[in-house]
Amino acid sequence: MNILLEFFVVTFRVLWAFVLAAAKWLVRPKEKRVSGAPTALLPARAGPVPAAVSADLLRGASDSGSGFKTCARTLLPPPLLFSYLCSLVAGDGEKDVLPHCNLQVYTYTCDVGKRENVYLTAERVRKEVGEVSVLVNNAGVVSGHHLLECPDELIERTMMVNCHAHFWTTKAFLPKMLEMNHGHIVTVASSLGLFSTAGVEDYCASKFGAVGFHESLSHELKAAEKDGIKTTLVCPYLVDTGMFRGCRIRKEIEPFLPPLKPEYCVKQAMRAILTDQPMICTPRLMYMVTFMKSILPFEAVVCMYRFLGADKCMYPFIAQRKQATNNNEAKNGI
Repeated sequence: MNILLEFFVVTFRVLWAFVLAAAKWLVRPKEKRVSGAPTALLPARAGPVPAAVSADLLRGASDSGSGFKTCARTLLPPPLLFSYLCSLVAGDGEKDVLPHCNLQVYTYTCDVGKRENVYLTAERVRKEVGEVSVLVNNAGVVSGHHLLECPDELIERTMMVNCHAHFWTTKAFLPKMLEMNHGHIVTVASSLGLFSTAGVEDYCASKFGAVGFHESLSHELKAAEKDGIKTTLVCPYLVDTGMFRGCRIRKEIEPFLPPLKPEYCVKQAMRAILTDQPMICTPRLMYMVTFMKSILPFEAVVCMYRFLGADKCMYPFIAQRKQATNNNEAKNGI
């Protein structure tokens, strides 16, 4: 095709993409059916992560010390499924949410920071439960130390769980998705994977890595014309799960940008997944912050951060973590 003609075609397609994106903001897209779709959920709790699940199921997880438990197989109506997901994100467990459900549950403990463990657990899941067609990478840890005070092993742990694990879990379950040209890969990153702040260098680096991994993978699937495999990037603002307890922005701004409720984040993420939305930022203000960060000079970004109190928002959190560590050491006689 003549390059000039192709240029006009590309221009039209770009403009049409804007139109379609705007239409989705005005008209809610139809949600797809996921009944019977095997799902692997990797939880957003401190620590290494799990592996997968299958068949008409949902994947839940609970902290199990050195790793995570991943549960599976259940037929739940959407409202109950939503409540279950919220309980898992909030760390409440499933007992109070599903008191009367007769679930067939499979549990697997897996340190996702170790690729051998991931591959072995994935193989067990395939044999015992079935193939996974929906993979949700939602693991996250944070060290809570300034860079020069952070032990090297904690930095490595953050990178392995928050970033490297995405490679291992995706390599474990993507081949079957490619074979069937069907599946969905969800990366739960963070707003700190789009723009950063002071004091959490390891966490920001790991989330930037997760975002880069997800975007490159999405392009690879498009280049391979595997349009049956969908991807969704989830980038929430601070979620009220206690992971960043103590984090504070400017007190005058805080009422307008409070920590997000887990229920809200899960609802937005589920809607994005069910409508095959490529990316979801919560709240929507995060889109504007990301855009401004991309076009403004660095010093202008610094001024904006200082006005919002976002430049040192993690300092109270780090101070609390340090105090808790000192108290534990004193209690244990270290």
